[in-house]
This record gives sequence, structure tokens and C-alpha cells, in this order.
Amino acid sequence: MANRNMISFDWAIKRLLRNKANFGVLEGFLSELLRRKIIIKNILESQGNQQEKNDKYNCVDILVEAENKELIIIELQFSGQDDYFKRMLYGTSKSIVEYIYKGDPYNRIRKVYSINIVYFDLGTGDDYVYHGRTIFVGLHSGKELLLDEEQRSVYNATLAGDLHPEYFIIKVGNFNDVAKNTLDEWIYYLKNNKIRDDFTAQGLKQAREILAFDNLCDDEKISYHRDIKITRIRNSEIETALRKGERRGEKRGERRGERRGERIGLKKGEALLEKAKCQTVINLFKAGVPIETIAIGTGLSHEKIIEILNGEGKI
Repeated sequence: MANRNMISFDWAIKRLLRNKANFGVLEGFLSELLRRKIIIKNILESQGNQQEKNDKYNCVDILVEAENKELIIIELQFSGQDDYFKRMLYGTSKSIVEYIYKGDPYNRIRKVYSINIVYFDLGTGDDYVYHGRTIFVGLHSGKELLLDEEQRSVYNATLAGDLHPEYFIIKVGNFNDVAKNTLDEWIYYLKNNKIRDDFTAQGLKQAREILAFDNLCDDEKISYHRDIKITRIRNSEIETALRKGERRGEKRGERRGERRGERIGLKKGEALLEKAKCQTVINLFKAGVPIETIAIGTGLSHEKIIEILNGEGKI
């Protein structure tokens, strides 16, 4: 079967799929994943306002408001992060808080879905699609807690856990390229940036037209190549800075260790390596690299980076 080369989903959701005329592509993907028809009402602002200096931004790739007022977060992550599970939790929590007005009753809280498309090995598991939800189970009966009749009518739900956020993790690297169903057809595209002519999943027909590189206008093609180049350069700069910092720390640690003994040298080496990492954070921030990207490249938490930059008076 013929494969049609497409632009990356990451670039598409940031540049093309926010256009209402192209909602059908995202609606198709979400409908296949959630196994029910999803109609998009709006694409919401995906970067929340900071309430305090140390408050994190709610940076997600796209935040969708469905026709039934559900909120759907879609985020793509290419580099590993040790705290990514906590980042998922923060994203859903922040969205819940941001989209309820002060004084509103709790029944106005939105249902949130967090969809995470990851290109690194998150956690330990051999499947490629994971679903997480809150469940309330009786310790003695083993039965899940149900909503009462009035609550079912108000919330259009059956289980108590249905009111809480749900999470999906698509581990793209674990997919074996064998599309057994329509959701797999989407994951094939996410992994390979290609759509086979025999694929029939919802949204892929429109995606073939909108996301084909050859169908982009000249300005879009230039922007696409530029963004890919910038991403490669930024990743290279981060890797180079990290390697240099590690080498300097190791060399200084080795020299100190030779003079003062292995134990002292190791401690000093670790301290110098930490200092080198701090300097790397400062240099990358001065160069305009976003804090989220610095966190990915250095392996440091967002809070640690803020602490370093605050200590240097950079923010």
C-alpha cells in the first residue's frame, strides 16, 4: 500500500489544526481514542496566567473545549522527563481551576481528559496505549461506587469516578507498525508521519489533504523547515552544553580527587558538576531557550530551574 508523507502532528496542532475549518482532523483522532463522537467547540488558550512569581505556566500543546464543555488536553513530548506523570497531574488540575469562575458551585467543574503522546519510554510497560481513571471501590464489597439517580441525571454519568479526570498515554515507540484497528491507524501516523491509502480512521481523510507537505503553501513550507531546523539546533545546543558541563565537572573532580583523595574528589566533582549545570541553565535561559525545554535537556525539575534563575536574579 502507498504511504503518503505528512507533516508532523506536533507542528500541525500548533500551526494548522487550530483553524476551525480543520477541526475535523482533531475530532477524528479524539473520536477514535475516546470511542465516541467528539465535536470541538473551541480551541482554548493553552497557557494559563501566572498568579504568583513561582507559579508554573500551564504549558500544553493544545487545549480543546468539546461541544459538551469537556476539556481535552493534548500534549506531545519528545524527550524524557522524570516528573512527567506529575506534569500530567498539574496540567489537568490547572485546567480545572482556570475554567471555573470564583463563586461557581462545584457542579460547574469540567470533566478533563489528558492525552499524552510520548516519544520516549515513560514508565515500565510493553503496551502502547494506556488509560487511567479514578475509581472508588468498596473495601469489603469490591464494587465500584455509583452515582445516585439525581446525580446521574445532572452529570450524565454512572460512576463516581466518571466525574474525575481521565488520562491517556500513547507510547509511540512501543507501536509495532501493525495497524489492527482505526486507532492504530492514527498511531501509525503519529509514529511515522505517514498515512497509508487504505486507512479509514475518522479524520484521516481530511488529514491526507491538510497535513500533506506538498499541499502546504510556500510560507508554510518555509516555516515548517525553519521550525525543524530550530528544534534540531536547540536540541544540539542543549546536548553540547550538558556534555561540556559534565566534562568540566568530571575533570575538575578528578584533579581534586588526585590531590585530596578519591572521597573528597568525588564530593568536589559532584559539587562542580552541579555548578556547571547551574551555569548551563543560566546560559540557555539567556539564549532564549524556554524553561520547559531547559528542563527536558538538563533533567532538572521546573522548580529547580526557577530556583537557580531566581538566585541569579534572572527572573
